[in-house]
Amino acid sequence: MIDLHVHSAASDGTMKPDELVKYASEKNLHAIALTDHDTISGLKDALAAAGECGIRVIPGIEMSCLYHGTEIHILGYFINPADASFLDDMEFFRKSRDERNEIVLDNLAEDGILLSRQELTFGNPDAVITRAHFARLLTEKGYTRSMAEAFKKYLTYGGKYCPRKKGITPEHVMSLFRKHNIWASLAHPYQYGFSRSELEDLIRDLRNLGLRGLEAWHSSHHLSETDRLLSLTRVFELIPTGGTDFHGSNKPDIDIGTGFGGMNIPDSVLEKVEEDYKAMTGSL
Repeated sequence: MIDLHVHSAASDGTMKPDELVKYASEKNLHAIALTDHDTISGLKDALAAAGECGIRVIPGIEMSCLYHGTEIHILGYFINPADASFLDDMEFFRKSRDERNEIVLDNLAEDGILLSRQELTFGNPDAVITRAHFARLLTEKGYTRSMAEAFKKYLTYGGKYCPRKKGITPEHVMSLFRKHNIWASLAHPYQYGFSRSELEDLIRDLRNLGLRGLEAWHSSHHLSETDRLLSLTRVFELIPTGGTDFHGSNKPDIDIGTGFGGMNIPDSVLEKVEEDYKAMTGSL
């Protein structure tokens, strides 16, 4: 079994990349994709641990962008972590996230909620700060009783404290992926609250930009939603992908490989992704 959507402490997971890989190995997974938010800083340690544990790690990323006023996430697979030009191109996205985080800190401070950037890293100065870091710190400092309450009260996209990141569009993300031969799949399509026609428009628009996959299996999806997404992969000639969106103790009910307990994604899913990636890059 495999899991093509997991996060480490390099973004908003709670396990270090090497710990995450070892944990996946203990769970007898054949392969995982490390898909931290807007960063590949955890890939080096994850890939090193994979060699020791006998498990495959697909180098990945999860990129955020704004589509018609709604933040969406696009998964990228088969990144070359040694590609210096990719790291240079990522600087634009890092700056956008840092600017949004500074605004969140300022907005919270105006209402007497004092958090520091250093506290938000939780001891990992290289971590990409996400809303989950804010939620965890708000809870630990007693401003909220749970991370769920923190998201609802303070961290709603477009709310009083948490504006949407500006300037990053699907065109930006997909252009980056095309430039660096990164295979793209739309993450958790039902989390965006789109109607059926709006979701189809999103998939069509992304397909025209080079989208290759659709995350049909996800911890948040009901069986009927997975069936619908599998149908859409056939309509739009896309490859289905799947993953739990594991974050460690930041999402304690979701375990790697099995999600809430019932997910089992076979390695044949990864085989189809790899076959399409080879066709995309001409390496068949």
